[in-house]
Amino acid sequence: MQTTTKNNILLEVIEQLDLPESIDRKVRDRYISLSKWFGRENSSLRDINIDIFSQGSFALGTTIKPLKEDEEYDLDMGCKLDIEGYKDSHTQEELKQLIGQELELYRNRVGIEKPLDEKRRCWRLEYKDEVGFHLDIVPCIPLENERKVIYESRLLEAYGYEQTFNQDVAHFAVNITDTENENYSTVTDEWNISNPQGYVRWFQQQMQKSKQGIFESKASIEPVPKYEQKTVLQRCIQLLKRHRDNMFEDNKDSKPISIIITTLAGRAYNGEQSLEEAIINILNKMPQYIHSQRPRVPNPVKPEEDFTDRWDNPEFSHLNLEANFRVWLNQAYLDFKKLLEKEKIEEIRSILNESFSLNVSSERLEKEFGYKVASMPTVQVINTPSIKPWCP
Repeated sequence: MQTTTKNNILLEVIEQLDLPESIDRKVRDRYISLSKWFGRENSSLRDINIDIFSQGSFALGTTIKPLKEDEEYDLDMGCKLDIEGYKDSHTQEELKQLIGQELELYRNRVGIEKPLDEKRRCWRLEYKDEVGFHLDIVPCIPLENERKVIYESRLLEAYGYEQTFNQDVAHFAVNITDTENENYSTVTDEWNISNPQGYVRWFQQQMQKSKQGIFESKASIEPVPKYEQKTVLQRCIQLLKRHRDNMFEDNKDSKPISIIITTLAGRAYNGEQSLEEAIINILNKMPQYIHSQRPRVPNPVKPEEDFTDRWDNPEFSHLNLEANFRVWLNQAYLDFKKLLEKEKIEEIRSILNESFSLNVSSERLEKEFGYKVASMPTVQVINTPSIKPWCP
């Protein structure tokens, strides 16, 4: 990645919002602890092939600190049980309860005080120690082979991906539980399909658009990918998420959701090698990938799924989600342009504070980044002849 003064100030922003190593380690320790629990000797699932995987921002390498210190960190993960013919004799509800029973035992074993919380598609474990943290665990089972073939054909038809990529993505598709599914408590093969691991594959492909724009990223997929160094695309998304969080601090329900930002940024990224070039290009091009008809922002690994499904939903009309997204996009463009164009210390400090809730000292901006102190306006002194007091 190219290094310039402008890149350096963007990297400084990222350094302040990146997760501390101690938090990252805590996340991974809790993930590993839960994974081991499912595989313990007296587990009710011990004879089942279980795949525990991360999803969301931790899997993508785009996690940032919460805006406020008292806000919680979160990790999304899937718990996939590979049971032959499961849907022929069991319901979504039974699968969810099967996982829930193990999670309740785990909660008691490790001393988590808050009760296990059932969400629409997942179970939530909430830790309350030195780090506020919750785990969202999605119960799922693999997609059947015959449905994988259909899945691959849809990817080919919608996006024209290469066959090997389609097969790779389809391999990770899963059936998930959903309490709002009308067949939730009925034995049926009509389950909702999701593919968070396939999305990670797609995103990692977008990161590779320019190998020269990569910080020598070495990533595993499971259990939680460890990106030794981040790519330009990952860094841009972290910057965009921080700007979003700051702008919607007092209106969180209306803020643009991360999956839309990540998907549009991934599509807009064109392999730029510098952060300054990439962030402006991404903000310029993101609107091109918002369709006028549904799906407005389709899932790149599940074309029938629309990430903007709430935008036109009357239930959420009071949040003005599309309008707020476009207002944010425009404001982000203006703020990043100013951050990259201004030269004076006080101007930079003001932008960092107002647009990112970050504080960088004037001394650092001058000594480490080369910004200038605003010069004092010149006052012109006019010499006038002295006038003696009038005397009679």
